[in-house]
Amino acid sequence: MDIADKFNESVTSWETVIFLYNSALKEVETKLEILNDEFRHIHKYNPIEYIKSRIKTPESIVKKLKRNNYESTIDNMVSHVNDIAGIRLVCSFTSDIYRLAEMIGRQNDLTVVSVKDYIKKPKESGYKSYHMLVTVPIFLTDRVIDTKVEIQIRTIAMDFWASLEHKIYYKFEGDAPEYISRDLRECAGIVSKLDAKMLSLNNAILQAKKEQEAK
Repeated sequence: MDIADKFNESVTSWETVIFLYNSALKEVETKLEILNDEFRHIHKYNPIEYIKSRIKTPESIVKKLKRNNYESTIDNMVSHVNDIAGIRLVCSFTSDIYRLAEMIGRQNDLTVVSVKDYIKKPKESGYKSYHMLVTVPIFLTDRVIDTKVEIQIRTIAMDFWASLEHKIYYKFEGDAPEYISRDLRECAGIVSKLDAKMLSLNNAILQAKKEQEAK
């Protein structure tokens, strides 16, 4: 059942919708922490370095709706803004990203709505991340409402680049000079090489450890 089908435009419905998104964040974040703990318990290794979560501000929601030529209504917010509730998973290696995506996809009470792989196909700016849009059922006293959460999975290096890019473009309100955009793309290339080198190094360490234990 979609949130937009259940609530109309009023202060009460706004508060209820935000309550639902906050509840969805808690549900998904708890699931991810359990997955990480289980992985550490079984494999003695945790793929998630840290988790960040946030609810989009009303100003950001309105700005996004206007940018996409939608009126600022509750229905449009719920139907057309998919990242109101957002969780970012930050990993050490690119291999962890796909491992986590697979683990999330196997959760019975999460429905994967869409996937955008900006690692295999980066944005023109150089941005890399793996995005999953999922819904999680929120059980209220009289109904169950499937609520959307966007999950972004990145390496530490990708997150560092994306955070700086956001700060830089925020200062220029999205209209940065071309030389800055060019330098950012160049830095994105450096980040990709660093991720590849660190993954290769980690694989070499694991192989050396295996050989040592076999002796």
